[in-house]
Amino acid sequence: MQPPNLSLLSPAREGAGKRALVTGIAGFTGRYVLQELQAAGYEVFGTTTPGTAPAPNIFPVDLLDRAGLAAAVQQAAPDVVVHLAAIAFVAHSNVEQIYQVNVVGTRNLLEALAQLPRRPSAVLLASSANIYGNTDVPVIHEDVPAAPANDYAVSKLAMEYMARLWMDKLPIVIARPFNYTGVGQAENFLLPKIVSHFRRREAGIELGNLHVWRDFSDVRVVAASYRHLLAATAAGNADQRIFNVSSGTAFSLGEVIDMMADIAGYRIDVRVNPAFVRANEVERLTGDNRRLQAAVGTIDAPPLAETLRWMYLA
Repeated sequence: MQPPNLSLLSPAREGAGKRALVTGIAGFTGRYVLQELQAAGYEVFGTTTPGTAPAPNIFPVDLLDRAGLAAAVQQAAPDVVVHLAAIAFVAHSNVEQIYQVNVVGTRNLLEALAQLPRRPSAVLLASSANIYGNTDVPVIHEDVPAAPANDYAVSKLAMEYMARLWMDKLPIVIARPFNYTGVGQAENFLLPKIVSHFRRREAGIELGNLHVWRDFSDVRVVAASYRHLLAATAAGNADQRIFNVSSGTAFSLGEVIDMMADIAGYRIDVRVNPAFVRANEVERLTGDNRRLQAAVGTIDAPPLAETLRWMYLA
């Protein structure tokens, strides 16, 4: 089945004659950002983890390799940058690595970009809505005080504070994406795990806390939002530096299970495994996306059920 026909996937050629650098280009989000930027006319360069097979315009380099990263940035000489490379799994077991990669690695990148003879016109840093933590605000806007509830969220907030030190040198814009999903996302993330169980016609599934509500976006819409933010920042139209990337609607885990039951045509037995219940679980994350829309316009998006069907039939 082909993905929904999103108007965002046929962008104007604002990138013609320009170069883009995407860190973490081989990751789940990176692959969609690559497609989005190429469709806009950019020549796209990217970084991947060391050991990756050589490919044109791709630099296998560790974010913690300060000199190697600086050399890659010099070669790419980007007009715009999307920084995605990070430890992105909340339950990642190596806490030290979370902080090293997400904070120090980002600093190394900003330092390298600031040393370019011609600095980029827009640098987008992917943060996370996890920085808000548990809040009693029903729909979270960008000025809600941060209250991170896990090391991943703390590392992303620390990255944001560190980035402020470079905002007088680089045109930095920070995106705080809420949950998003799509074809190609690893099964240790919630929605791909659920979809894969239905695809295999499993009789049951073990999950963690069932009393959570999440604002889920389609990864293709997130990639398009990033491209729009780059263009707005380069044009001087992004007066704010921080933007939620969200749908504005939260779904409970039970609603997601019901959607998949309709798609797959059967009910699955859901069991709670205490080992999957996270300490300090954020109960509800719903994002206010009005600031993003004010900067880039209304972004069309498929309903969550369509995204799940795309994943199920892929």
